[in-house]
Amino acid sequence: MFFVSKHARLHVTASDLLENLKVQAIIGPESLLEAKFLSILSNKTKVPVLSLIASSSFNLDQHRYFLQMPQDETIQWKGLAALTESFKWTDVILIHEDSEFGRESVPYMIDSFLEKKIHISYKSAISSLATDDQIVDELRKLSDLQETVFIIHCSHDLAFRILVYAKRLGLMDQGYAWIVTDKTMDFFDPMELDEEVVESFQGVLGLRYLIPSSNQLNNFTKRWRKETLLSNPNIFSLLAYDAIFALGMAVERVESRPFKDGKMNIDAMDLTNIQASSKSGMMLLKELLNVRFKGLSGEFHLLNRKSVAKPLEIVNVFGKGEKRVGFWTEDDGITMYIKSKLNYRNKPSINGLESIIWPGGSMIHPTRRLMMQTSKTLRIGVPMLVGFEELLTVEHNPQTNATIAKGFCVDVFDAAIEALSYEVPYVFVPFVFSKAPNSEEYNQLIYEVYLQKYDAVVGDTTITANRSLYVDFTIPYTDLGVGTVIKDDQNSRKIWWFLEPLDTYMWVVTTLSFFIIGATIWFLEHHHQDSAFRGPWHGVVGPVLWFSFSTLTFSQRAKLWSNLSRLLVIVWLFIVLVMITCYNAALSSMLTIQQIRLTQKGIDIGYHAGSFVEGVIVNNSNFKDPSLLPYASLAEYKSALEGGSKKGGVVAIMDELPYIKLFLAKYGTAYRLVSYRPSTNGFGFVFPKGSQLASNISREISKLREEGELLKLEKKWFKRDSSFLPEDSQILRGENAKAHTHLDTGMETEQNVNNIKEKEHPDDNDTVKAKHHKAKAQGAVEVNLNERGRSENV
Repeated sequence: MFFVSKHARLHVTASDLLENLKVQAIIGPESLLEAKFLSILSNKTKVPVLSLIASSSFNLDQHRYFLQMPQDETIQWKGLAALTESFKWTDVILIHEDSEFGRESVPYMIDSFLEKKIHISYKSAISSLATDDQIVDELRKLSDLQETVFIIHCSHDLAFRILVYAKRLGLMDQGYAWIVTDKTMDFFDPMELDEEVVESFQGVLGLRYLIPSSNQLNNFTKRWRKETLLSNPNIFSLLAYDAIFALGMAVERVESRPFKDGKMNIDAMDLTNIQASSKSGMMLLKELLNVRFKGLSGEFHLLNRKSVAKPLEIVNVFGKGEKRVGFWTEDDGITMYIKSKLNYRNKPSINGLESIIWPGGSMIHPTRRLMMQTSKTLRIGVPMLVGFEELLTVEHNPQTNATIAKGFCVDVFDAAIEALSYEVPYVFVPFVFSKAPNSEEYNQLIYEVYLQKYDAVVGDTTITANRSLYVDFTIPYTDLGVGTVIKDDQNSRKIWWFLEPLDTYMWVVTTLSFFIIGATIWFLEHHHQDSAFRGPWHGVVGPVLWFSFSTLTFSQRAKLWSNLSRLLVIVWLFIVLVMITCYNAALSSMLTIQQIRLTQKGIDIGYHAGSFVEGVIVNNSNFKDPSLLPYASLAEYKSALEGGSKKGGVVAIMDELPYIKLFLAKYGTAYRLVSYRPSTNGFGFVFPKGSQLASNISREISKLREEGELLKLEKKWFKRDSSFLPEDSQILRGENAKAHTHLDTGMETEQNVNNIKEKEHPDDNDTVKAKHHKAKAQGAVEVNLNERGRSENV
């Protein structure tokens, strides 16, 4: 038997013990790396290992000689989820240690919370080697997420530092809730900790596995205090004591059975040559699994190679100590007493617990509504948009010195905010462009959110991949893509528009030709006795003209007797066929000339001045070397289309669909949408990275779309429905609606997908933050925003 604790020398030490000292059991891996190594070694050597740590990721069926002394972590996650559910909290923030052990625990914790329909809105990974400044920066970031419930799962040293700085930053005031796991609570001893640490724990809830009191434990604690000068033994001390006691009992049972011991001869550094058989190890393992006794940590019994489930103890820290407020068991859930303690006095409780004193001395459990009502007023940046008043208009009231914003974008934002289950106070702050609005100016506006000068942005901000590196967007609240609008010449034609394929001269000649053909046929046929053209002139004019003009449809029925008449009609029918064909071709060309014009090389195309749509036209359209002309308002769009290329205007205007719909709502009778490409991501509201409001607003936008409220707001501001859109565009818009719904579902995912990836992989998030550190932020980030904002189209 031997103890192992320093994994730096673990490989050499363990192999040396097995080779030279012939140990038959090992106690004490205290880290995940040590435990994984010894679990493999124990299988090869058939030497039992009693581990002092537990991990949800261990598959004990594959490591038969690896015995887990502490409780399985999955039990604690179930109890933690049940405790959170009892207070009706639906969103929490998880702070875990940025280590292999911490990262491996997170997926199992998430599974337990999902079963209770509790959403971990943000996962913060903090290294045990993090500096004080790094911890403070991370806590400030968490304070902006508008959440009040925090769960800490990390080593006790790191947890103590986190809580101290949380107290200094005001995150331990009334309205907040903090819960720590056994990794922290097992080492919380007010007698041994600094006063500031104890003060920062006031109102904290803690979970740990129940250690029942006993005379044996009291006697051991007295001896411990005398010999170590410490107040109380920690859980590792008790588990180690019970492990030694259990191993001693197992060894006595094995020694009572005679067996032949084999000789071991191994290379200390070559694990593959370690003997794979040990009769003594097999017998010792068998006896360890059969040992049962009342130990210092409670009942000792290894079931399926791990300790049997024990109740979770829920404690509340207040004053100079802590008090037990309840228990959790898999059978009974949250309760104030356990079945083995029937004499436990049942006091008035909420959710199965005794009264709890929360941070700030409050007796009322925190809710997200309380947090939001007492949170700071959000500064919402709004761009001073010109030329698209229906989307956004910003005015200043000199009497109240308030900024008044109105328009479609503002109404959608207000509707989403009002639908939230909590109050969000906010004020609009105008953002004045230094020059004409363009993509660089909008990038700067979004960059202000990254710099925390604004808490959000409401306006015609397009979602792009580059911008999503610095901020979080909600799901789009407008249609996606770029549309092409042209002047509708069909609506401006006169009543005689069908005469336009031929000029006046051709129409006169053609008409006279019909009269001449009719007269010629009459002259050749009226001499015949049975001819239809025989008789007085007033009775012949009608049949002659009918016969002549019916050749247009090849429906002439009069019988011809003269061969010359027949020859003339054949030639005439051929001429008529050619004339009709030419007329149809000219008419078709006239009706489709706008479409043909768009495919010509070097045509004039108008676009939104300063918008990245310029790059979309070049990269994602079929135009051949278009000549691009910028315009800044709907009125300029109209003027350019009216003039056409010949008068210094354009053939078509390309812009994002919200602008196109607004233009058609104003001038829809004279213009029409001829093409649609889903090559942009629509408008979204802007929030800081990791903001919970982004996902909550996204959820409300999805509801507004499903309930038809977005369509009502469109009709309110655009004054028309979607009847001006072509049929294929309406179909595409239906697909967009489905895409929005999927976006919302997956975003509680992703939102934006980028947020989840960054939250799932904090290392990546740290890399992004490192790129934009203080000295480089104003230079490198601005250049990247400006250069990439114009070129990226998705």
